[in-house]
Amino acid sequence: MELAHHIVDAFRAFGAIQLKRMFSGYGLFRNGVMFGLLHDDVLYLKADFENVADFMSLGLAQFTYVRNGKTVGLSYYQAPDLVMDDSAEAAKWAQRSFEAALRGSASKAKAGRNRKPKSRDITRNPKSAR
Repeated sequence: MELAHHIVDAFRAFGAIQLKRMFSGYGLFRNGVMFGLLHDDVLYLKADFENVADFMSLGLAQFTYVRNGKTVGLSYYQAPDLVMDDSAEAAKWAQRSFEAALRGSASKAKAGRNRKPKSRDITRNPKSAR
């Protein structure tokens, strides 16, 4: 929990963030949007097509977990160490990850709007269609 409080302080220049207990760690949220996670004392930040190269160029690890015997990777990468020591760098990395999270949310919402509604088969049970 001490690290979690330090993270809130480190991101102060980015703005107010909320930590929510989830899984066996914490999600980092701003305005209800999750842009990072803390797991096993490691901070991970959201990545997408626009900022993933920043993480990869520094050799930062992707967040993974094992599910049903298979390793699954999420679109979160380990934050660089300088984030914990430099509030300007923390704000920069947090902003990029927050924007990645917003883009992800927007694309999910768009995909939901473009999805065709499921058709109902009313020939089997006409009463269920009412």
